[in-house]
Amino acid sequence: MKRLLTTTLLALATAATAAAQSRIETFTLHSEILNADKTCTVYLPDGYDRSEQDYPVLYLLHGASDTHTAWVEKGNMRQIADEAFAAGTARAMIVVMPDASGEGPNHTGLHMGYFDVPGWEYERFFFEEFMPGIENRYRILADKQHRAISGLSMGGGGTAAYAFHHPELFSSACPMSALLDDISGSNDPADTFHRSVRDNSPVRMLRGMSDEQIKPLRTVRWWVDCGDDDFLWRCNVDFYTLMRERNIPLQYRMRDGGHTWRYWQTVLPDVLTFVTNGFGK
Repeated sequence: MKRLLTTTLLALATAATAAAQSRIETFTLHSEILNADKTCTVYLPDGYDRSEQDYPVLYLLHGASDTHTAWVEKGNMRQIADEAFAAGTARAMIVVMPDASGEGPNHTGLHMGYFDVPGWEYERFFFEEFMPGIENRYRILADKQHRAISGLSMGGGGTAAYAFHHPELFSSACPMSALLDDISGSNDPADTFHRSVRDNSPVRMLRGMSDEQIKPLRTVRWWVDCGDDDFLWRCNVDFYTLMRERNIPLQYRMRDGGHTWRYWQTVLPDVLTFVTNGFGK
């Protein structure tokens, strides 16, 4: 009987997922700050088109050498989100995947990254143009309690830095396999990407922040996750250690795995549950 019940529940969950009418769309806005058009991918959950309900939002950032499409095309995020929402392990939310790709080969090079560099103020664009544009276009509960941010690798570093710079905007921040410090050793003045990573390093910031500057970080719920075979394990452990030393609560996970999409697909369901628990009613 127990096996039959389990099989039935699984079948019902599968059927509910198959019937889910979530939608993926792209949205392009013109940035006066960047003097460029920027495109993002947006996940709209089942029910969005059939109601006037407002939804919480998760900003989900991609890594280096990828684009705003990576989480959908490589990370299977739509299916993962559909299944989590259908099963009730996470609250239905809008997921926004911005673009911070470069203009060189494999989407690297010029203009890659989430931070301001000379002639390309991406972080300023994100907070002054992109986020307001998104939250005006879609039915989003546009307050701290209903806004979360997450990302992997380069996007994980962006996640932590953005939450450090604007803790008043995010209820939860979830860096995955994150580039939390500059590990390149580059001293080339022309290497604007690694310089921006170094200048915005959460590890570096934690070492220099006063107790007063630390206080707002405690209003953010932190989830940090990195594989035990990931080449970024050390800066993640450094971040965890410093957060504990500065008395900033966080959930930290180190699982079996490396810097791979297979790993991040196992993390995303937990992230969706974690940010849901931080959303207000």
